[in-house]
Amino acid sequence: MTYPDLPVSDRRADIMEAIENNQVMIIAGETGSGKTTQIPKMCLDLGRGRSQVIGHTQPRRIAARSVAERIAEELGSPIGDPSSVVGYKIRFDDTVSKNTAVKLMTDGVLLNEIQRDRLLRAYDTIIVDEAHERSLNIDFLLGFLKRLLPKRPDLKVIITSATIDPESFAKHFADADGKPAPIIEVSGRTYPVEIRYRPLVTERKDEATGDIVRTEIDPLDGLVSACRELMRAGDGDILCFFSGEREIRDAADALESEFRGRGRSQVDILPLFGRLSNAEQHRVFNPGPKRRIVLATNIAETSLTVPGIHYVVDTGYARISRYSHRTKVQRLPVEEISQASAKQRSGRSGRIADGIAIRLYSEENFAARPEFTDPEILRTHLASVILAMAALGLGDIEDFPFLQAPDRKSIRDGVMLLQELGALTPDKEAALTPVGKDLSRIPTDPRLAR
Repeated sequence: MTYPDLPVSDRRADIMEAIENNQVMIIAGETGSGKTTQIPKMCLDLGRGRSQVIGHTQPRRIAARSVAERIAEELGSPIGDPSSVVGYKIRFDDTVSKNTAVKLMTDGVLLNEIQRDRLLRAYDTIIVDEAHERSLNIDFLLGFLKRLLPKRPDLKVIITSATIDPESFAKHFADADGKPAPIIEVSGRTYPVEIRYRPLVTERKDEATGDIVRTEIDPLDGLVSACRELMRAGDGDILCFFSGEREIRDAADALESEFRGRGRSQVDILPLFGRLSNAEQHRVFNPGPKRRIVLATNIAETSLTVPGIHYVVDTGYARISRYSHRTKVQRLPVEEISQASAKQRSGRSGRIADGIAIRLYSEENFAARPEFTDPEILRTHLASVILAMAALGLGDIEDFPFLQAPDRKSIRDGVMLLQELGALTPDKEAALTPVGKDLSRIPTDPRLAR
């Protein structure tokens, strides 16, 4: 089996030895180090995936599909071919066949499979990718796997993460003697990145009064001028980060009128978000002759590596799911991203050459932001988790081995809501009812499912 020239390939011998000698291992490496595509191939080289399957989870559907296509291309085994050794399974799309050895899927798909296969007998290896994102599904999966490992000594678990606190995963999977799981660090291939701060505010001194007058700049004007600045800086594609699809469409219109209003088109403006069709996503991963400006949500922060990027524009915002205890509603507000996310974004410009990242906020604003994003379990209504745990028979949520346990008030809210919906019995036992069993099979918020 051949391996491309990637940082993870240089550590191949160490990684394969660690997989061979340990039930659990952690691989920490920057995005672009090749860990997502090369580790399944190393597992195949070790003889795994023969009688059972190598399961490989991704937090997003678009990532599961594009990673499967990439691995299949490297193995010369096209997706969709009945004899292909690589397949993917996401909601509404399944290319897995009896010959599949490497199965890409979202972590939600694997959680649903637990209901039918309690010991995950179909798998001999589970790779949990992008674990640093700490989504609810990932935390749930890590807790479940911790309990499963003593019952399945033949199962190998590989956790891959960006270099954001890999020690917490190692401690979580410590062995019976308290020895943490081994961590292998894979350095990403990075070049120097120049950070430029371009806050959306201008200050000037009023000649008459001597006061400082602050003028706010429209975010779209700030984006266009940042792109113009980067176009002058040199050749190479530009990746711009936004909070959502609507913001991407508004930005695309503004950039189209700026760069296409002078007769012949100068650039390709390409959106990238989860709801895009397969064909539109492929345009992002197959660079053409023109210079490109890629407009992406935080999906391009760690899940996907967009080729050819030399420059980044970071608006500094993302949509972050949050439960409000006061209104009892799960909201998706636009919030300022953490310092860790901002560093991930700017790092995308230093993968193939020296890069420039423009942040559309001030250095003081960056310094005042939280260091990390809270794990989803600490900002989510737990009704869905409690319901899924009841359906799986995993026992009391307070006893479940989460990386970070949710607070008791959130747990009480979740149990009370499920009792109101008739999903749990209204007594102290809070056992699953027939209605709850039906609700647990519907992959949406329990209130909508009801």
